[in-house]
Amino acid sequence: MALLDLTDLRKSFTAPDGTRQIVVQIPRFSVDAREKVALFGPSGTGKTTFLHLIAGILAADSGIITIAGQSMTGVSEANRDRTRAAHIGYIFQTFNLLQGFTARENVRLGMAFGGPVDNARAEELLRRVGLGHRLDYFPRQLSTGQQQRVAVARALANRPQLVLADEPTGNLDPTNSREVLELIREACTETGAALLLVSHDPAILGTFSRSESLADLNHASQFRTPSPQ
Repeated sequence: MALLDLTDLRKSFTAPDGTRQIVVQIPRFSVDAREKVALFGPSGTGKTTFLHLIAGILAADSGIITIAGQSMTGVSEANRDRTRAAHIGYIFQTFNLLQGFTARENVRLGMAFGGPVDNARAEELLRRVGLGHRLDYFPRQLSTGQQQRVAVARALANRPQLVLADEPTGNLDPTNSREVLELIREACTETGAALLLVSHDPAILGTFSRSESLADLNHASQFRTPSPQ
């Protein structure tokens, strides 16, 4: 059984003029345990929406998503939150660090949603990503690359089975991009987590054994259908 499995996934939004915009319409997609998959997608192919649907941050219009046998569709937001906390680590493009908390505290807060807080593990994760000397620094005191490293450590805090990465190198310079990408891959290998990474950078595709075009997977028509009267 695949770790992540989805069938006939569909999501649309209401445009300002009241019509419906189909953003995601994917008939079939799966990721096996420990597999590392890169999805390439230019702007407008629904990359972030797709990951938000998998993570349960957004509710699908229709379709089936299961993660480790747990459904992320047709269930309450609270159930989606519990499944996400138990099985998923999410690396956001904009980091989503809490500015009033230190690096250590941001990782500890990531743990709080999925189980007991383990201060020793939080410190070990930050050392693993090269920030053992920045445990008590606030995000504003860290470089962009260092903030992304904190985000990586936080995503791994609860030993997730699946790590989602949304343009994790999008705000980084080429040197930091290479370092962070390798860090994410190595960390997932060490912890046994599967990785699903989306990016607009085609150069990333060559570093993954499995890479696909999200535009090819996504059958969203990109046209607007009339809204119900």
